[in-house]
Amino acid sequence: MDIAVEVFKILFSFWGGLAIILLVLLKTSIKFVPQNRAYVIERFGKYRTSLTAGLNFIVPFIDRIAYDRSLKEQAVDVPSQAAITKDNIGLTVDGVLYFKVLDPFKASYGVDDYTFAVIQLAQTTMRSEIGKLDLDKTFEERDLLNSAIVSAINEAAMPWGVQVMRYEIKDITPPRSVLEAMERQMKAERDKRASILESEGERQSAINVAEGEKQSVVLAAEAERAQQILKAEGEAKAIELVALAKAKALHTIGGVANTVAGQKAVQLDLAEQAIEAKQNIAKESTIVLMDGESSETAKVVTEAVAIVTAMNKSDAFGSGDAP
Repeated sequence: MDIAVEVFKILFSFWGGLAIILLVLLKTSIKFVPQNRAYVIERFGKYRTSLTAGLNFIVPFIDRIAYDRSLKEQAVDVPSQAAITKDNIGLTVDGVLYFKVLDPFKASYGVDDYTFAVIQLAQTTMRSEIGKLDLDKTFEERDLLNSAIVSAINEAAMPWGVQVMRYEIKDITPPRSVLEAMERQMKAERDKRASILESEGERQSAINVAEGEKQSVVLAAEAERAQQILKAEGEAKAIELVALAKAKALHTIGGVANTVAGQKAVQLDLAEQAIEAKQNIAKESTIVLMDGESSETAKVVTEAVAIVTAMNKSDAFGSGDAP
């Protein structure tokens, strides 16, 4: 009985140890690779494969993870450095570099430290590109400068399995003397623009005033013209009405004067007018020369009646039917 128990213990220990060994081997052979990462596997110190995201298996104690590479886009700060422009102006420039690993094998075996290498390459390329531009162009064509730096870095970093996505210049600092000169230039430019805007404003104001005066004169002339037209039409209408009234009155008087009673009324009216005319002459002149006979009232009336009688007999003033 004791022997059976001992055998059972030995077997249990054997299988238990074997299970533990199998669990350890299984754990070391299964590798879960996170998303956007890559494991570079070496076997006996030699590159074997690259494990991508997901469940992967390796041979325990033979294969090992030599490098763990991130495939995400990375942003690294490029330290500030001195550069000289084409017109020999010293600048201090710093920027930010964005890149990502495309080939884990090249990033592991093509260069010792790809991050350091890319930063150094960005600095040298930036100095080279700035040396091709004048000072003013470095501020005006910053986008073109960034694009040229990215293109040059990607061409050199291709054997490293790294791709530069973009390079952004954060700050460009010229010397103090250049800054003062630029400030004076900017102030002069602002003063120039202010003077131009002020003169343009005065010019526009003068144009507006002239246009307003012109419109005022035109409107006044049109109003006066319309007033004169209305006045002339009114006067013409008034003359027409007066003429019609006189014509109607003359027609009425002529009809009445064609009778015996009318003839006597006309003679009486003419006599009164003749007397009134001589009285007016006497008032306006201090000396009136008249013959003795003409001064008599009866004589004046007789002459007026004679004139009326002659007019009645004339074809131009009568019809010849009066007695």
